[in-house]
Amino acid sequence: MQSQNKFFDDLAKVVNGMAGTVAGMGREAEAGVKDKLRDLVGSDDMVSRDEFEAVKAMAIKAREENELLKARLDAMEATKAAPAPKKKPAPKK
Repeated sequence: MQSQNKFFDDLAKVVNGMAGTVAGMGREAEAGVKDKLRDLVGSDDMVSRDEFEAVKAMAIKAREENELLKARLDAMEATKAAPAPKKKPAPKK
């Protein structure tokens, strides 16, 4: 009976050691992936969320200004295209 307990004790130690090693490998792999992603996101090809939102707001504002200017231009062209009312000749004195 004593030999079976020793066998199971040794087996439990081996399994615990493997579990610790696998967990360490997992943490190391996760850290490596995080570093690679940080390098990728930090490259010049990517923009931060704040930069994206700022440019988006600028584009929306520019589009609104463009629409206002177009409306003003259309109104100016409409008044120019309409024939001007004829002036009455000034009475002669």
